[in-house]
Amino acid sequence: MKKLLLTTLLVVTFFACSAVSASAVVNDTVKVGLRYGSSALFSANLENAVGSGYEFGYFDEDREFESLGETGETAISMTAAGDIYMSSGGTYSPDMPSGGFRHMGAWHVEIGGFRDFEEAEDAARDYEDAYPAWIDWEYVVRVGCYDSRSEAEDAADDLGEGNAVKSSSTGVMVTVTQTTEVLFEFDCNGILDLGVLPSARRDTAITWFKGYKYPGGFEYARITGGNLNVINVVDLEAYVKGVLPYEMGGSWPMAALEAQAVCARTYACRTDRHTDYDFDICNTTHCQVYNGVNTATAATDEAVENTAGECLYYDRELVREPVYHSSNGGATEDGYYVWGTETPYLKGVEDRYEARTSIPNYSWSVTYTADELTWILQQKGYGVGTVKNVYVSEYTPMGNVYKVAFVHTGGTLTVKGDTCRSIFYSSTYNKSVKSLRFSINGGGPASTGDGVCVNGADNQLSGLDGVAVISGGGKITTLDGDSAVVLSSSGKSTVTASGGTAAKPTSSQKGSFTITGTGNGHNVGMSQYGARAMAEEGYDYEEILEFYYTDVTVR
Repeated sequence: MKKLLLTTLLVVTFFACSAVSASAVVNDTVKVGLRYGSSALFSANLENAVGSGYEFGYFDEDREFESLGETGETAISMTAAGDIYMSSGGTYSPDMPSGGFRHMGAWHVEIGGFRDFEEAEDAARDYEDAYPAWIDWEYVVRVGCYDSRSEAEDAADDLGEGNAVKSSSTGVMVTVTQTTEVLFEFDCNGILDLGVLPSARRDTAITWFKGYKYPGGFEYARITGGNLNVINVVDLEAYVKGVLPYEMGGSWPMAALEAQAVCARTYACRTDRHTDYDFDICNTTHCQVYNGVNTATAATDEAVENTAGECLYYDRELVREPVYHSSNGGATEDGYYVWGTETPYLKGVEDRYEARTSIPNYSWSVTYTADELTWILQQKGYGVGTVKNVYVSEYTPMGNVYKVAFVHTGGTLTVKGDTCRSIFYSSTYNKSVKSLRFSINGGGPASTGDGVCVNGADNQLSGLDGVAVISGGGKITTLDGDSAVVLSSSGKSTVTASGGTAAKPTSSQKGSFTITGTGNGHNVGMSQYGARAMAEEGYDYEEILEFYYTDVTVR
């Protein structure tokens, strides 16, 4: 298809959202890392879903797109410049594939002296296998993809003009997908990155990438000599529409969806976890799940539109950590007890709503052998001997786990905070602890004097509320509260119920340990299922957010 060219620089304007003016978002535009680091790609394909063709250029420091030209091709591939092999199936690779292939060498004949992109395109039509390029801020024509310098020099002699040049380690080639037809080459020594914008413009275009449909444009950052980091450059509200259906079910009550939209928007505005890669936020659970607009529904889109521009604020500043989790099992937790940092708006609350709605796998249980725990700890780099015992050594005032002790042949390892949950994860054994609200049966402190056991250590009570006791005179009394004074062989002792700050001993060691708990996640911030339950009871999204985050405002 003939390439259509554009010589003027285009400025893309964005909806102004005053609520995020102090945020990391620039011009209401978010950069989302889709592939980067170890997942970076040698070659990345795009195909129009809505719209026809693409513009080539770059995004400036204000995230406005500067257009250099365009093509009417609907399926294009961006590939790390250099030696490129295309297999018989149309896959691009830096290595020679088995079977049939075509090779695009790294050497070219370069002809310069063009004032603009259109002039370079017109000149390229006069040569076979020629294409326009933007190299070091200059418009040039490159002819051929040769295997060696000598081949390129011979070609230049035949043409009677041009010089032999080699694609650099920061260059990016654009081809018609599954062909060796080059449309464009871009190389600014890594100072600027190639940008690609669907011709239908950012507000309406939708593009296929890796099986998902994305709004907005794309940026291809090439680390010197390496693969391409693929970044979706997208309007903030369009991004939130892409997050919402992956973080919360589209059939949930509107108030819950609106609360989630505010959290997702705030998180995108203030996160700074990926500055090393020059984008704001990634598309995985490390930040927020985002896979374009494949699963967006009318309800999720409406929730975003109803809250457009709204974020969470504390003390007139954007909330930096609007964290959330699936369910808390009965109480959220202070950020301090989980991550070690005091955050005034992340304070634990007893959640009286969550259990009122249906939550899949709300209660759970997992059993580990001592050998499994030994292997897991050693694989995670802990210098432990054989595990003999494991128990919760301290709970928070909210009743969530704060410290876990592993007794092993070399001593005792004590972990705290979110590590109490993550330390148990093993992909090898396919086992994990789902939340910070749990107890451990099968081990315990050396002394059980501080616990509540009946007829032996193997029969531990989970709490005191409702427990009936009989006095020496035969009177039966039901306990009410979280502590009681008891008479034992060692004298009077005060015992506490589950959820207190004292260690809760469990049964004697038998070589296996069963962890039983409720909830799913880190327990900090908003419970998504709690938000659903509150919405089902008629609360609006501001009331939901103000319940789970302390002293915040929504604006």
